[in-house]
Amino acid sequence: MMMSLSEQDHEPLVEFRDVSYAINGGRPIIDHLSFAVERGETFVLLGESGCGKTTTLKLVNRLLAPTSGEVRVEGKTTAEWDAIRLRRRTGYVIQEAGLFPHFTVEQNVALVPALEGWDEARGRERVRELLSLVGLDPERFAHRYPRELSGGQRQRVGVARALAADPPLLLMDEPFGALDPLTRSSLQKEFVELKSRLGKTVIFVTHDVREALLLGSRIALMDAGKVVLLETPNGFLKSENKLARAYLETLRSEF
Repeated sequence: MMMSLSEQDHEPLVEFRDVSYAINGGRPIIDHLSFAVERGETFVLLGESGCGKTTTLKLVNRLLAPTSGEVRVEGKTTAEWDAIRLRRRTGYVIQEAGLFPHFTVEQNVALVPALEGWDEARGRERVRELLSLVGLDPERFAHRYPRELSGGQRQRVGVARALAADPPLLLMDEPFGALDPLTRSSLQKEFVELKSRLGKTVIFVTHDVREALLLGSRIALMDAGKVVLLETPNGFLKSENKLARAYLETLRSEF
């Protein structure tokens, strides 16, 4: 039975239902994960390297398939989605932006619209709109190559590319992790402003508790493939969870 539009609006955009993932029957990298990502929120996956954050992200856009359980996006399991269609409805931003080095900025940003069959004039206008949105003057940057940009500028282009076809969902895998502290702080603040304007749903991976508290609507703290705490930033600050307390101690030790 098909759902009404109002029912779809109240359904989580992404849902993990008892999801596990292992390679060749080995120890689970993801172990019985169950959570829902509501429409319009920034859902942060926080944890140390190797805890399963990036694997969890890749299960959302079907770069990986669960060993057991199911991942649902827009009400359908990822197995039901055509993988290419799912990925074109999912913006993906990674560390160092992942831009094609032989493409100009304009060609990088326009890639998905071109694959979707947009005409050239519409694609060019969308590039100009998005470069302006992320703080890059189209006249100055559209025809440059990634090697001609700073790290912060490449990340801005990566965000613009992820937004190009107006996807409902953004997956961001430590997008600011390789940047210097000042550039990182600047982009974090710009991301908050951009998110409030666009109202996208975002799943954001980080190992930085400060970044999680700044950007997240909710924070899923991961350890050994499990979510050990799921809280709002305020709830995270008040939590007695030992791992959460250890993360918060790192903030105090900075001063």
